[in-house]
Amino acid sequence: MPVTGLGLEGRVVIVTGAGGGLGRAFAEGFAAAGAKVVASDIAEAGAHETAMRIGDNAIGVKVNVTDVAALEALCEQTISAFGRIDVLVNNAAIYAGLARQPFTEIAEADWDRVMAVNVKGTWLASKVVAPRLTSPGGAIVNISSATVMSGSPQWLHYVASKGAVIAMTRAMARELGDRGIRVNALAPGFTLTEASLEIVPGAANYGVERGALKRASVPEDMVGAALYLASPLAAFVTGQTLIVDGGRQFN
Repeated sequence: MPVTGLGLEGRVVIVTGAGGGLGRAFAEGFAAAGAKVVASDIAEAGAHETAMRIGDNAIGVKVNVTDVAALEALCEQTISAFGRIDVLVNNAAIYAGLARQPFTEIAEADWDRVMAVNVKGTWLASKVVAPRLTSPGGAIVNISSATVMSGSPQWLHYVASKGAVIAMTRAMARELGDRGIRVNALAPGFTLTEASLEIVPGAANYGVERGALKRASVPEDMVGAALYLASPLAAFVTGQTLIVDGGRQFN
C-alpha cells in the first residue's frame, strides 16, 4: 500500500540484510513511501527477490557487510543506478541459527562471528556509506534489538552485539551532526520472522502476555518507525533509540 506525506519520495535508500525478514519489510516499506531502494544481502538470490517484489525502483546487490571492497562496490552500484545515497538502514545481522546457551558455553568462534557481522559490519557499512550520504539531510538507521533492555539470558553474544549498535549510534550521531546527517537506532521487540520461528519454540505466543498489546509482532510492525527515523519528520531526532515492542514489560 503506498505511503505518502513522509517526504521520502525519490530518496535513495540502501537496506542491508534485505533478503528476508525485517530487511525485506523495510525495503518494501521504503518503496511504498516512494523511495528508490537498494536491497542488499549476503544471499544474492534473496537480494534480487526483494528487488523483484518491489519493481522498477529497486535493485538487488549481493553484499557481505564485513567486506570493505564489497561495500564500496555497493555504493558505486547505488550511485550508478540512482545518482546518490540518502539513507542507510543497517539491518544485516547474524541471528538465524544461533543456539541459546549459557554465556559460559558460547564458543569463541561463535562470539567472533556474531561480533564481526552485527558490530563490525554495522561500523564498516556506515564508514563506507557515510561520506557519500546526502549532506545535509542524510540519515542512518541502525537496527538494534529490545533484547538489550531486557537482558535476555542465554543469548549474550547477540545481546552484547545489539548493545554495541546502540552505543555506536549515539557516538556516530555526534560525529556526523555537523554535516546534517542524523543517526538513530530502532530496537524491535521479539518479532515473528523466519529466523525467530526457527530458533524459539512456540514463537507465535512468545512473550505475548507481557506486552501491552496482546499479540505477536510481525516485521511490518517495525516499518513505520524506520520510515519516521529516516524521514524529514524526524529532522531534529538523532542519537536516539526507538523501542518498538508493543509495550512489553521487562521485569
